[in-house]
Amino acid sequence: MPQGLSAQEMPKLETLICSARSVPRGEALYRSGDPFDSIYALRSGSMKTVMIHRDGREQVTGLRLAGEPLGLDGISADVHACSAVALEDSTVCIVPYSALKVLCREISSMQERMHKLLGAQIVNEAAQLMVLGSLSADERVAAFLLDVSQRNAQRGYSWSEFNLRMTREDMGSYLGMTLETVSRTLSRFQKRGLIDTQGKHIRIVDLEGLRQV
Repeated sequence: MPQGLSAQEMPKLETLICSARSVPRGEALYRSGDPFDSIYALRSGSMKTVMIHRDGREQVTGLRLAGEPLGLDGISADVHACSAVALEDSTVCIVPYSALKVLCREISSMQERMHKLLGAQIVNEAAQLMVLGSLSADERVAAFLLDVSQRNAQRGYSWSEFNLRMTREDMGSYLGMTLETVSRTLSRFQKRGLIDTQGKHIRIVDLEGLRQV
């Protein structure tokens, strides 16, 4: 969120962050239908976003990593469209939306940053539709691993090794695949020397090979 702000403007954003909140593994930061009043910045840990079908089935719609925003789904209707659930013990910074709107009017670079965050969410959702609509099982899993790798690298973390806190079942829900297909695909990638998996730990061995899947 601070990208693009000057050193003089940063304190104004910092004053908006009213507190940090801990979210234990398995608990929800907010749930679908909750009133929207704040945007969150994931300070540590990771979360999944989930939508509930009318028959009660859950669909994983996103993975959020440290440094990424949460809660933008509530802006349009003033209620959250999905739930955000911690995949591990996590902490978030709370930014009240009403105060953020005032800051956006005062600081054009903050308004531009908000527009970029909203635009990025649209792009990500469009990319996910392409993954679900036109890629094979192997291509879906490869695209997912490459996406997590790239997002880690953008935030200064390792692109090649990371702990993927999502369960295989969550991955299947997110990618429109069964748990068994996800597990078989990861095993196949390991046998081909593309990745090495030890539980939730993923190591990308052959980045170029993974891109060519």
